[in-house]
Amino acid sequence: MQSPVLVLKDSLTRESGTKVHHANIQASKAVADIIRTTLGPRSMLKMLLDASGGIVVTNDGNAILRELDIAHPAAKSMIELSRTQDEEVGDGTTSVIVLAGEMLHVAEAFIDKKYHPTVICRAYNKALEDALAVLDKISMSIDVNDRSMMLGLVKSVIGTKFTSQFGDLIADLALAATTIVGIDLGQGIKEVDIKKYIKVEKIPGGQLEDSKVLKGVMFNKDVVVPGKMKRKIINPRIILLDCPLEYKKGENQTNAELVREEDWAVLLKMEEEYIENLCAQILKFKPDLVITEKGLSDLACHYFSKAGVSAIRRLRKTDNNRIAKACGAVIVNRPDELQESDVGTGAGLFEVKKIGDEFFAHIVECKDPKACTVLLRGASKDLLNEVERNLQDAMSVARNILKHPKLVPGGGATELTVSATLKQKSSSIEGIEKWPYEAAAVAFEAIPRTLAQNCGVNVIRTMTALQGKHANGENAWTGIDGNTGEIADMKELKIWDAYNVKAQTFKTAIEAACMLLRIDDIVSGIKKRQAPTQQSKPTIETGEDADNEQMIPE
Repeated sequence: MQSPVLVLKDSLTRESGTKVHHANIQASKAVADIIRTTLGPRSMLKMLLDASGGIVVTNDGNAILRELDIAHPAAKSMIELSRTQDEEVGDGTTSVIVLAGEMLHVAEAFIDKKYHPTVICRAYNKALEDALAVLDKISMSIDVNDRSMMLGLVKSVIGTKFTSQFGDLIADLALAATTIVGIDLGQGIKEVDIKKYIKVEKIPGGQLEDSKVLKGVMFNKDVVVPGKMKRKIINPRIILLDCPLEYKKGENQTNAELVREEDWAVLLKMEEEYIENLCAQILKFKPDLVITEKGLSDLACHYFSKAGVSAIRRLRKTDNNRIAKACGAVIVNRPDELQESDVGTGAGLFEVKKIGDEFFAHIVECKDPKACTVLLRGASKDLLNEVERNLQDAMSVARNILKHPKLVPGGGATELTVSATLKQKSSSIEGIEKWPYEAAAVAFEAIPRTLAQNCGVNVIRTMTALQGKHANGENAWTGIDGNTGEIADMKELKIWDAYNVKAQTFKTAIEAACMLLRIDDIVSGIKKRQAPTQQSKPTIETGEDADNEQMIPE
């Protein structure tokens, strides 16, 4: 669909602003319609072709929209919402797009009636404040140490994902991983860094049931000299380095002029002594395992294997940081600055195992690890990628709950309660803002309505029954069972949502809708593509040709 791009002229009319509003609303609805069917446990999957020609099979809203190549600026803005939601709270990426699309859809009628967009935005912002107040009222606090409760919550969140068919497995993995890396900052605040300290290692082969969380770190490396160095060490003393264990080369080209033949032997001996000295400084601390991020010369390997020390070289910095967190070692930049306190003694076992065709080093059975690896096994790469996406969502939710231990009902019950309360409040609002406020209240019903549609039940009958139960803001925990489409109590079915995921969804959706409504002109700054200069006769362009000319993509 072509967007009405305006070229700056002296005679810009108000009519153009209305056209732009309609175009923006249509584009946003189109984006919402793409992923509407992926909401809820009975949702459809989408198969996408990515830029490199591979395929992605998923029902994760953000993963789908990330692959879309859309030219319309309003649609691009909608796609950005999903990414924001994913980075901020890790879940609710589909809900936020559906809700924002619905907010814009109900605003269309007011734009037609010549309501000013600022009036609609003011009413929407008032509705957002009241919606958040309702969330606070119906939320309930939970004990983060109650494992069964936490497991139920994570399970209900990934119930809408593809991996829900594998039962508790993903919820268990997510909960175990986030519990390991959680750091208590005092005053009841917990810091959980998923990106830095949880590594997800996907290895095709085996069954999904073989997936597990290691109490330590695993990385794709083998010891430098497999024949001479030990591949299994119990209670290893680990030294982590961030410097090369080889002769230092000059920063730029270095020339050495040797006059006598003996000088060459002296030069070689100096190199050997330098490396021997480096190794001696390290071996003084009696390590069992030396890991460096840089190179390791053959001579250094010889000294280490002679002393019975295993060595691993060229490890990624991120992996090295995780090992430090897991076994309590400190990464050292210069061997001469090594201290006894820098040696990591927290690991219970170092072992190199062959999984599939490759060797993986495990540093596991750590005493109090603050980093871990989640090992995922599965039939194919596509399956593993989808499991990883679902696991990331599950871990984000577990992290959110550890930070803000509050729950709200799932299954559309929260939205229905908010909708009913706002409808009641709308009667007390005076002036022209009353109608957009009431429309925002109706827009919240998009989530339960979409859930009912995806279940394949009679939408009108189900929605009418639900609205009856929620009238006057009662029965806050009554919603839709996403599997059967029946009306049920969410407390009994243990279908919950994290409080801050819901709050973030409402905030992002309404703020984005307000932003798009306040756009009244789209002025293009893109130059038209120039045809290569040719000596042939110049052609005269008709009006039709000018319209069909393509624009250069950004």
